[in-house]
Amino acid sequence: MIVVKFGGTSVGDAAAIDRAAAIVRGRMPGRPLVVVSAMSGATNALIAISEQASKGHLVGAVRSVEVLREKHLQALADLVPDETVVREVGAELSASFDDLARLAEALSVLGYLTARSQDAIAAQGELLSSQLVVAAFRARDIPAEFVDARQVMITNDRYGRAEPQVDAIAERARERFLPILREGRIPVTGGFIGATSEGVTTTLGRGGSDYSASLFGAALQADAIEIWTDVDGMLTADPRVVPDAKLIERIRFDEASELASFGAKVLHPSTITPAVRRGIPVYVYNSRRPEGAGTLITSDAPRRPVSAIAAKPSTTVVKLRSARMLLAPGFLRTVFDIFERHRTSIDVIATSEVSISVTLDDAENLEALLVDLRALGDVSVDRGRGIVSVVGAGLTDGSNAMARAFAALGDARVHMASVSATGINLTLVLDADQVTPAMQRLHDAFFGGAPGGAAGSAS
Repeated sequence: MIVVKFGGTSVGDAAAIDRAAAIVRGRMPGRPLVVVSAMSGATNALIAISEQASKGHLVGAVRSVEVLREKHLQALADLVPDETVVREVGAELSASFDDLARLAEALSVLGYLTARSQDAIAAQGELLSSQLVVAAFRARDIPAEFVDARQVMITNDRYGRAEPQVDAIAERARERFLPILREGRIPVTGGFIGATSEGVTTTLGRGGSDYSASLFGAALQADAIEIWTDVDGMLTADPRVVPDAKLIERIRFDEASELASFGAKVLHPSTITPAVRRGIPVYVYNSRRPEGAGTLITSDAPRRPVSAIAAKPSTTVVKLRSARMLLAPGFLRTVFDIFERHRTSIDVIATSEVSISVTLDDAENLEALLVDLRALGDVSVDRGRGIVSVVGAGLTDGSNAMARAFAALGDARVHMASVSATGINLTLVLDADQVTPAMQRLHDAFFGGAPGGAAGSAS
């Protein structure tokens, strides 16, 4: 069996859902499990509704609920010709919107928003889209069956960024998905959402739909996982920054994971991990151009000095200097315990005998974090920085790739430089306004003159 995941733009309107149906029809011999995101823009709208309501702006929140209701019901009417089915499914969708309006009213009365309440509202996007997709598929004689993802995706109770419980998910996936697949039907479920073992709704955080697809694929030992999005696949750089970025037809698991972690938007950073553990190939395709080659992420892709350039245009650098670090066993563990306690992850790290510098993608808990760090030594914070990463499995294989990378930067000031433990990622911290020109110069240095692209299909 295979897992076929459609992102928000790939189920964003009636035309997109119609294309998704055609894609699934062509994959029916492979026994697909379909995972869908919310319709494009729906999750942002739902989060805005929760925030509006909690601030007492109930009229605006309810108006936004009605806009979403109309969007989904219009798509249903456009996709399903049978008026009886439209009325039945429309009534189910409307009931969900009525519940959403009541949740907004309750938040307005309470006057504050918890992460648990926000998850309950944000999860509606995937629940609505998956039911809409099922109706559209059935109207096209595709035997689809809705499965509430909260019955399968079991997580802890860290609302907003819930952590999946892999063993429980594997057991539930076999219980809920396999019987449907064995009967020749197609399960359709939402990504991004889950529930605690007690049944309380959770979400996996932004981009969690890809992660859901990978976890379900790993649980069912799928033959392949397909990610359908609005780009042709993984590219040698962000095409919004580098217009001549080239398609990477085959890329290694570790390279794809690094690129996702350091700014590539095609995949969620966690997507690859469950697939790697099971050795499941991951394909990335464009739902608007299903005939395209796409990108295959696999363990036996070519080993290149550089496969792609990624970037994060904004990051925060925290520096700790302490004489207590000198020859002090366990000091770094104490530092990292502080970051863990404040639920703050580190992107890049550089150390010396008496100092440590780290970059933070999410500085939400920075002030509380700094209080604890200052107990260990002198702390400074640099804002207005960005990260550029040069990724390639053969980056340190005796080639001159690293020298070319530094030469391409010209006079750009490098605040930090780090090579990953596996040697496939050279990460550079620059001034934020230097990130875009640095990406362009690096891409030109490695891919500018290669016919067909140095990251194309290689034997």
